[in-house]
Amino acid sequence: MTDLSKLRINGQRLWDSLMEMATIGATAKGGCNRQALTDLDKQGRDLFVQWCEDAGCSITIDEMGNIFARRAGNNGDLAPVLTGSHLDTQPTGGKFDGVYGVLAGLEVIRTLNDHNLDTEAPLEVAVWTNEEGARFSPAMIGSGVWSGNFDKEYAYARTDKEGKTFGEELERIGYQGEAPAKPRDLAAAFEVHIEQGPILEAEEKQIGVLSGVQGMYWYDLTLIGQPCHAGPSPMETRRDPFMGLHRILDQLYKLAEAHAPWARVTFGDIRAEPGSRNTVPEKLVLAVDLRHPDQQVLDTMDKSFREIAAGTAAELGLEHQIRDEWRSPAVRFDEKCVEAVRSSVAELGYSNKEMVSGAGHDSVYISRVAPTSMIFVPCEKGLSHNEAENAEPDDLEAGANALLHAMLKMANQDS
Repeated sequence: MTDLSKLRINGQRLWDSLMEMATIGATAKGGCNRQALTDLDKQGRDLFVQWCEDAGCSITIDEMGNIFARRAGNNGDLAPVLTGSHLDTQPTGGKFDGVYGVLAGLEVIRTLNDHNLDTEAPLEVAVWTNEEGARFSPAMIGSGVWSGNFDKEYAYARTDKEGKTFGEELERIGYQGEAPAKPRDLAAAFEVHIEQGPILEAEEKQIGVLSGVQGMYWYDLTLIGQPCHAGPSPMETRRDPFMGLHRILDQLYKLAEAHAPWARVTFGDIRAEPGSRNTVPEKLVLAVDLRHPDQQVLDTMDKSFREIAAGTAAELGLEHQIRDEWRSPAVRFDEKCVEAVRSSVAELGYSNKEMVSGAGHDSVYISRVAPTSMIFVPCEKGLSHNEAENAEPDDLEAGANALLHAMLKMANQDS
């Protein structure tokens, strides 16, 4: 009989699978461009489904294109233990963000097959659609609809920059399934992921045991002034949105400093209209991203942002609008799931750190309807959403081993 405490995944097989998946959408700089619902996304999905079928899994695809690969348990009446992440990438993404969590789940199933080991509860590996939000905003919309946070019709109507809708593209690539995209009973849900930050590497820890995820608020801030000719118009008479913008940016950076070290403020996109070189713009639209793990602090930052924007606009004779694009409150993970990870890591002897995630993940939405936790492994220099994204094979193997043992604890807890 196999001693479960000595069970380990096949690190080389996991690495080889990651590298094979990375050839789909490979970029010249060593990364991946496999954006949601593109032909390359379809190729990645097809490969994953084939691997899962080869491992004896049954496949279910829901109406959002979320894929669930199921390995049967001894007791089909028990709720499954789920793991997974996403296969879509940023336009200049890396080889590990998301895909590691998917293929680590597959490796758990392959490892159990290698040893002819059954679990009491079924195991499932999920691929969530459009986690990145790079092509269709907002992010995490596949898990968001499944968990009841978005309507399917809202998701289907999302458009990319070319005007193509989510629903049309989902159908076009053949991944609009028939299963309802809605919550169902899960015994537990786990997601293993590269950290996407520098903390584990800097502290020389191999595993991050996640207790939660930062709250995140996304906005579009619009400043409206008066367009005029760049040459004849004196500076002091202008109603120039850029004059307001630089004051707002300065105050928001100071706001982040006031709530250091966990506050985050980011401006990832800006558009000027009419966008002519020699015309003061009539309108600026700025993407604003505020984050903090403490919900009360995040709400304070939200209030301050609105006051800063309103006050600056009034002072300069500008109009302003704030549109809420996406609001994801701070998350606390299920303590029983966190403990399953914590105890597994201790038993495996890996150095570790308890932490919260600074990035959003599908587990944010899953945690609202099922017991959930996450596992982090280091990535080189904390780089992610970058073609230079890298992780060490030993760390990836360690994270998958932690996932294996946490899933076994939850899948066999009633045996």
